[in-house]
Amino acid sequence: MRNPRNEPLVDHDSDDAPERRCILSGSNAGRDAMLRLAMGPTGPDAQHVVLPDPLARAPGRGAWIGVDRAALTTALANGRLRGALARAFRTGALAIPDDLPDLAQAGLTRALTERLGLEFRAGRLILGSDRIARAARDGKVAALFHAADASDDGARKLDQAWRVGMEAEGTGKAGLRLPLDRATLSVALGRDNVVHLALTDAGSAQRVTTPLQRLLNFLGAPADGAQLIEANEDGPDRASGAPGQAAQAGPDELNLKDC
Repeated sequence: MRNPRNEPLVDHDSDDAPERRCILSGSNAGRDAMLRLAMGPTGPDAQHVVLPDPLARAPGRGAWIGVDRAALTTALANGRLRGALARAFRTGALAIPDDLPDLAQAGLTRALTERLGLEFRAGRLILGSDRIARAARDGKVAALFHAADASDDGARKLDQAWRVGMEAEGTGKAGLRLPLDRATLSVALGRDNVVHLALTDAGSAQRVTTPLQRLLNFLGAPADGAQLIEANEDGPDRASGAPGQAAQAGPDELNLKDC
C-alpha cells in the first residue's frame, strides 16, 4: 500500500496487506503483532468513541498501534494519541476513554483466554502435569505453556519431557511462561489450579499465537522472551497423524523459535 504523504494508515478492513503502520511510532509490523483501535459511530455529542478492537474484527474504520502499554499511557496523557488518531481518522470529533490502556489490556487478555477456552473445548488443549508429560514424551505436544506463577521445578520437568518427545534434547527448548497466573487461567478454563497447558495440534498452536503475541507486545515483553511454539513443520502433525498438517508460519505470524 502506497502512502506518498507519509500519513498514518487507516485500516479499511482489508486482510491482504501483510503489514500495518503504527500511528504513534510510524513503524510497520504484521497486523498480528499490533492492536487495532476502532472508531465507532457518533454518539449524542457527535463524537466517535475510540475503543480497542483486540480481535481486529470490528466494523468501521480502524487505526493500528504497535507500542506497549507504557507508551500508550504516555501518548494518551500528553495528547499525542489524540493528534495521531485525528490525523488517521481525519476528524477531531473523537471521544477517547481515559482508561484506554486498561481496556486494551483487558481486551487482549480476554481474546487470549477465550481462544484457549475454544481449543480446550475442542479437545486440543490438555491440562495436568501427568497428562502433559505423557503427551510430551510421545511427541504429541505442539506448544507448551506455564502459568506466570508456576514453580520452576514443575516447568523444568515438563520442558524436559517436551524436548525428549521432540528429539530436541540439548537445545534448551522450553515452554512459554504466560503473562497470566494460575487463578486467571483456572477461571478462563473452568478448571481448578490450571498451572500448565499444552496444545496437541499445530494449527491450534498457530491460532493461539495471534492473541498471545498481541498481549505480549502490549505488555512490553522483550523479543527474546517470546519463546513461543515451534510447530513440527518437517513431518506429520503428530497429534492427528495426518501428513502435511503442520501449520506454516506466514509473514504476519509470530516467529516460532527455540528459546
